[in-house]
Amino acid sequence: MRFVGRRGARWVAVVAAAVGVGACTNAPPPPLVTTEVARTQTTKAPNPNEAVVGVDSVAGGYNPHKLSDQSTITTALAQVLLPSVFRPGPDGTPVLDRTLMISAEVTSAEPYTVTYQLRAEAAWSDSAPVAAEDFVYLWEQLREEPGSTDSAGYRLISNISARDAGRVVEVTFSQPYPGWRGLFANLLPAHLLKDIPGGWANVLRENFPVTAGPFSIKGIDRDRGEVVLERNDRYWSTPVPLDRVILRRADAAGIASALGSGHDQLALTAPDADGLTAMANLGLSVTTTTVPRPAVATVLLRPVGAAMADQRIRSAVVALTDREALVKAGTGGGPGSTLPANAQVLAPSAPGYTSTAAPPAKPDLALAESLLTQAGYTRVNEGWALGATPLNLVIAAPAGRSAYIDMARELQRQLSAGGVQSRLITPEPDQLFTDLLAPRPATAAAPTEQVDLVVAPQPAAGDPVTALATRFGCTPAMVGAAATAANPAGFCDQTVQDTIDKALTGTIALPEALSLVEPTLWSRAISLPLYQEADALVVRREMAGVTAGPPGSGPFATAPQWRRPQG
Repeated sequence: MRFVGRRGARWVAVVAAAVGVGACTNAPPPPLVTTEVARTQTTKAPNPNEAVVGVDSVAGGYNPHKLSDQSTITTALAQVLLPSVFRPGPDGTPVLDRTLMISAEVTSAEPYTVTYQLRAEAAWSDSAPVAAEDFVYLWEQLREEPGSTDSAGYRLISNISARDAGRVVEVTFSQPYPGWRGLFANLLPAHLLKDIPGGWANVLRENFPVTAGPFSIKGIDRDRGEVVLERNDRYWSTPVPLDRVILRRADAAGIASALGSGHDQLALTAPDADGLTAMANLGLSVTTTTVPRPAVATVLLRPVGAAMADQRIRSAVVALTDREALVKAGTGGGPGSTLPANAQVLAPSAPGYTSTAAPPAKPDLALAESLLTQAGYTRVNEGWALGATPLNLVIAAPAGRSAYIDMARELQRQLSAGGVQSRLITPEPDQLFTDLLAPRPATAAAPTEQVDLVVAPQPAAGDPVTALATRFGCTPAMVGAAATAANPAGFCDQTVQDTIDKALTGTIALPEALSLVEPTLWSRAISLPLYQEADALVVRREMAGVTAGPPGSGPFATAPQWRRPQG
């Protein structure tokens, strides 16, 4: 059986054989309230075989494949609720997850084909099997939907076929792809989501309709600021020791108080410097570890408008930027302040990371004025203008992300100090990433708001070459048409794309690719990385089995081993 096309894929036979009655049950739950209220302690006697985790927020959405949904809570829930073919090992190298898989290997070089064999007992919590349908669904969404975290690898897939009732999946690629192990992480339940009202935009927007991990989800209550996870009694592998894990929202002071009193057993939070001090004051009753997140706070300088298309204007913006002040505004002296980012592709915590070009930490007003003058602009009153057209840039930051809004305001202040006027907008994350920053063909209509600068997180997990292609790659060039940007930065350069293509196919190794593209990306002033996001993992000594987790996964990757020995 073959699957060709996006929505017209022939899947009826596999659904009938592999999904059975599971496809007809469990509609997604109704929307939940969206107000969060901080809670700092339990309202009933604690269960000695449960763990309460203090967190900054439980707000969704929870789709780990969308840029708009990236957060600590999304990563945490994906680790314990969704199945993955490969997971990062202790050093970050992908390791086959044998709770889900029997095997996954390249079975043909021409055409390049990877064959996956799933365990027969692997199933969603409504008894529908985890099967090829879930692979097809993820492929169809991520190869075309804007605002995806890991789209480049999926666009290389030309076909998916299945046999043995969907338990054997054959994925054919249009070209060799050594990074294939990074695909099909966090599979989603296609039998419930493929016809969901609103489509991809509403997938995991409020809750998880079913799960296929060691925990199931009992409820998400945003009004109370609480997520309750319970041991998944339908999980086919080793049961977890804990009966329940509760994620409870509070501010830094509330989390520190709850840890001190024993109402919380651990916390995963991004406090500012004062919050870190409060945690440190808990003394020897807790251990504290910095946990890098799979995201880098970044300023994107989009070469899409009349002004920003000029590299001299983008370079002038960089020259006016005080990176130290931006990092301080974003981290408040918290864990992320220890992870400055000075490379375009690799995050500071990634294996092989090295600084490729550290821009000046302080503004260079003389350089900025020189660049603006070279671009034909003249100083007019408190600003700059090209003839009669004033230079007025639009800065965007995602709504609800206070750190990014604070950095955007600081950037606006810095530009104003250099005479560059700007306007700040804070659209909802989904609107920002899937509409305003969505790649568009050259003939497509312009978005409702032209965004010049974006202060937002950039994903930093998975295969580095795929990350390079997703963040800076072009769309495949059609016959007779020029290639266009396939990334939120709006950047497309054929020289960079040639290097990306060679790296994706394994013609050149990652270090060589980085040595070629990093200088170009810095010189073009397309992206200004600031710091890697990070959390503080604070654990009471009564807990066992809690670690920072493999790179990019976080502590919840170890949740199946969490224990409270005295319980």
